[in-house]
Amino acid sequence: MDIKGEAQIPAGLKTVWAGLNSTDVLLKSIPGCESIERVSENELQAKVMIKLGPVTARFGGKVSMTDIRPLEGYTLHFEGSGGAAGFAKGSAEIHLQESGGETRLTYTAKASIGGKLGQLGSRLIEGSARKLSADFFAAFAQAVAPSSVSGSAQTENGPMDPSASSPASPSRTIKPRLMWLAAAAAAALVIATSVFGQ
Repeated sequence: MDIKGEAQIPAGLKTVWAGLNSTDVLLKSIPGCESIERVSENELQAKVMIKLGPVTARFGGKVSMTDIRPLEGYTLHFEGSGGAAGFAKGSAEIHLQESGGETRLTYTAKASIGGKLGQLGSRLIEGSARKLSADFFAAFAQAVAPSSVSGSAQTENGPMDPSASSPASPSRTIKPRLMWLAAAAAAALVIATSVFGQ
């Protein structure tokens, strides 16, 4: 599955970069994230409880960063497992650009999923990814720029309203980032990502 997207974050580039590298900010921003810890300078481990259609599972996974260009972007590699629910793995290229005191985050992710998750339809997965993505970026924007976020976080298709990004709204932007777009597994599903993230 290939996913592309972007988000406009109402905060400067240095603030966004710091947020993407903060386990505290990511823990608050990644939907369903139960724990996140830094294993090394460029690697995180996380546990995320995620629901995609009829499948609910706790995913454990890791995310590593390569090709790090401070204040510009990086490449994420993620893999996660949810036991019988399945697995997800892949990579995402994250790019950041400041414009007018805000930051535009764009990503391109490639993810593969298997197990029960692999049996779900692509529309269901993409719809869930859109919802998780919107939730992540809204929470992330609130965490890094709380005074300027009153519905001002934007995706390429307009304001990010998590309720408007439900599977019933297929024209909405797919989230993540995968973020450490939802901690590897979730990121892959979500994003892949987020992700988004760090």
